[in-house]
Amino acid sequence: MIEIVVLGGAFALLLALGVPVAFGIGLATALALLLLVPPGPALATVAQRTVAGLDSFPLLAIPFFVLAGEIMDRGGLARRLVDFAKALLAGLPGALAVVHVAASMLFGSISGSAVAAASAVGGVLGPRMEREGYESETTAAINISSATTGLVIPPSNILIIYSLASGGTSIAALFLAGYVPGLLLGLALATTGALLARRTMVHSPDSAAPVAADDTGRDAVGLSRRFLDAAPSLGLLVAVIGGIVGGVFTATEAAAVAVAYAAILAAVYRELRLADAQSVLLGAVTTTAVVLFLVATSSAMSWALAYERVPQEASRLLLAAVDHPAAILLVINVVLLAVGTVLDMTPAVLVFTPIFLPVALELGMDPVHFGIVLVMNLCIGLCTPPVGTVLFVGCGVAGTGIDRVVRRLLPLWLTMVVVLLVVTYVPQLSLWLPRRLGF
Repeated sequence: MIEIVVLGGAFALLLALGVPVAFGIGLATALALLLLVPPGPALATVAQRTVAGLDSFPLLAIPFFVLAGEIMDRGGLARRLVDFAKALLAGLPGALAVVHVAASMLFGSISGSAVAAASAVGGVLGPRMEREGYESETTAAINISSATTGLVIPPSNILIIYSLASGGTSIAALFLAGYVPGLLLGLALATTGALLARRTMVHSPDSAAPVAADDTGRDAVGLSRRFLDAAPSLGLLVAVIGGIVGGVFTATEAAAVAVAYAAILAAVYRELRLADAQSVLLGAVTTTAVVLFLVATSSAMSWALAYERVPQEASRLLLAAVDHPAAILLVINVVLLAVGTVLDMTPAVLVFTPIFLPVALELGMDPVHFGIVLVMNLCIGLCTPPVGTVLFVGCGVAGTGIDRVVRRLLPLWLTMVVVLLVVTYVPQLSLWLPRRLGF
């Protein structure tokens, strides 16, 4: 097991030195294998397992969904979703806080990127919230926490990666399983965010007259106009999820349909010119390259862990140390919450799914349910120092410091943990919808 100690130690050291995660994973894996076999076979094995990690048809969905998100962001689809959320929810107490969460859920679910949701929605609604009297740190905290909800609500790239890491769990079932937990998380964050916002308002609350009617369309005519404007964008969700669930096409084919659908709408709206195509494609390629390189190197690390029988040994030790299923699930959640603070979602899913999924299966946990719990854990990590990417993006968008935002983020973080525990111990929240539809 000395090889595993070296692997973990080298990876931690490389992260501490600021080496990019994907390179750190690959180098640590190569170093561990050099202790097992001669240099030639060790390096050849790392290269082979890295390439093999990308040899999967479902992974083709990721670049398509990323491109669809880029087109939505630049082509006016995302803005129409935000406007509809503003029109629909503007009359509620702490209105803009609730609107922010709803808009992040809509945009994040379609784009599949928490970072994109934090930058896009935060950039649109953040300044408006501050003009209406919201404290900038509170605005940033709401933006950071709500940006992660779209990773649970389908279509979600990280659920596709979990399907790969778990050995082929149904993507359709995972997509359906994310709806109730994702909506529950959004509702909880909206409630906490509204209460927090009203308590920290710089001046008078926005519930009486938060925004002019002609700006959000709170009147019936304005609301109808906003809905009709956003309906084609909402139709993308219906087309993608409906097509997958109905067996019309696979998740990968659905991603291609999403690109075509978004491109047609962007052309109709005339907000995306042909001259913009290069920058849109470049943005999608850059994001896809980062994600898939993480997938490739994490696959090599997962193979090394499996070769040393780490998942089986971890399962044996955990089951021997803790004898109550509820306590075991709590331990898994605590470990995953800790992992999420220092490791990005993609490598965390690829490395820890093979370790903890056998334990979950031993407890009789459905792999679909475990996938939702795993993703929700890592979503919290995106909001948590020291490596939380969404935390840094949200603070950058708001132009405020992390130390000031963390204080406002704490009640929202605790809300996410409470929802996580509810979803963990009430499996029907995740399994009811896929089972109802025959998955």
